[in-house]
Order: sequence, then structure tokens, then C-alpha cells
Amino acid sequence: MVASIPSAIVQEVEAHTNSTIKGFSFASGGCINQGGRLTTSRGAYFIKWNELKKFPDMFAAEARGLALLRESNSLMVPEVIYAGNSGSFQFLLLEYVDGGRRGRNYWKNLGLGLADLHKNIFNEFGLDFDNYIGSLPQVNERSSSWVEFLIERRLRIQLKKARDAGRIDSGLIKKFDVLFSKLPLLLPEEHPSLLHGDLWGGNVMTTSKGEPCLIDPAVYFGHREVDLAMTQLFGGFDSTFLENYEEVYPLLPGWQERFDLYNLYPLLVHVNLFGGGYKSQVVSILNRFV
Repeated sequence: MVASIPSAIVQEVEAHTNSTIKGFSFASGGCINQGGRLTTSRGAYFIKWNELKKFPDMFAAEARGLALLRESNSLMVPEVIYAGNSGSFQFLLLEYVDGGRRGRNYWKNLGLGLADLHKNIFNEFGLDFDNYIGSLPQVNERSSSWVEFLIERRLRIQLKKARDAGRIDSGLIKKFDVLFSKLPLLLPEEHPSLLHGDLWGGNVMTTSKGEPCLIDPAVYFGHREVDLAMTQLFGGFDSTFLENYEEVYPLLPGWQERFDLYNLYPLLVHVNLFGGGYKSQVVSILNRFV
């Protein structure tokens, strides 16, 4: 199966790790990249790759985001071994994390760990580099205002993309403009927290020891409720997760209502990526606030 990996990447990996590749098996899932378990003379790694021209600097940005999360020492995050370009491809080589079943304290540890992650704060919202959410570019230009950042770096960009593709109409844009005028009164300001940025169930794996491990981030400094809101959007997170989070880092009153507002961003991302019924969820949330 090694032949499944582009030869240029094989040569680059062997040179960088000073090893010989012995085998490769594809991982299931993933609609953007190809990847899987790479067996070498120096042990196992996880590798993924895609076309460099299609998603410029995707893995370089992901590597930097993973490093930020890992440096917080809050939750397990795979170590970045190497991010590079080979020919027309880019690839990311990571520590291989063996999967397993959730341990008894899995959700408690995830809640406590995420609370600890969110206590890593900065003085501005955003980041010093752009990255991706899914296959879509994510602009992280910094701002001192959370409301401005959410509107200009998140929602307007997705709205323009959806409108240009004919997936939403001018009427919906006007409703968002009304919402934007209300957001300063609806959203409280907090210190910018380090966020995973794409925290749905598929981006939290379980290790062989039964512990949570964060993967595939879209990192930036933002309002911590963004991460928590997304854990509720597609389900799958046990209630003890949020209970333990709140025990050590209580949320401000009204967070239940704000979760829907924050989920407008990932829902618009899904409108742009997949279309379908995600638009109706966007409209439903808007109708509650506009």
C-alpha cells in the first residue's frame, strides 16, 4: 500500500525521519485529505496529504494550530513531526495515536481540559496567521472587539461566499444586517480564549487509554462560548462534559441563547460546503433574534 502515497512524499518523509517506510493503511473518513497509518523503521506515524494548489498552506497552518493547543498542556494533542511540500502535494506527519474506547471519566476530563485550554488568553481576538475550517479559508486578522471580529472575520465572509454561489438571497443578507446591529447588546465581551475552533464530535478522538484527544483544529483566540456552542450543534457530547466545564470555569448568564448565535458561523460554513438543509437551520435561528 506504500504505492498509494505519492513518491515525492515518501522520499521527503524518509529523509526527514531518517527511516524506511514499511507500510501504509488508509484511515476511514475525511473528505478533504487522504491519510492513514504509516509504518516505518522508526515506528508508526499518521500522515495526510492533499494538493498544494487547491488548499495553499493548509497543513503549515494546521501544524501551528496543533502546536498552540499542545503547548497549553490542557488536553492530549498529537505531536507534529513535520509539515512539508513535495512536488504538487503538501503533507502533515503526526504522532500516531492509537484509538480505544472512552474511559469512565472521559467526559469529565474533556470538560475540565477544555476549561483549562480556554484559560489561555490573549489581548486581541484572532491570530497572527490565517488557517482553514474544513476546506474553507478562515481569516484571523486581529481585532480588539469580539463583535467586530465575529461579524467581519466570520459571518460576512461566509455570507458573501454563499450569496455569490446563489445559496442565499438578498433577503437573508438583510436579516443578518439587522442581527449585526443587535449583536453588541446580545454578546458579552470576555478575554479572548485559545479555541480549538472546530469542536464537533468528529474532531475529538479517544486514545487507547480512554482519554480525549483533540485533532483537526481551526485555532484562533475568540470567545470561549464558540467552542462550547459547537459541541451542542451536532450532538454526541454527554451532559457531564458541560457540567464539569462549568464547575471550574462558569459561563456568563444567558449562554444557552448565545450558543445558537455562535453556531451561525459553522452552519454557514456547512451551507457553503454542503448546501442542503443547513440553510433552514440558519433561517430558524435568525427568526428568533430578528
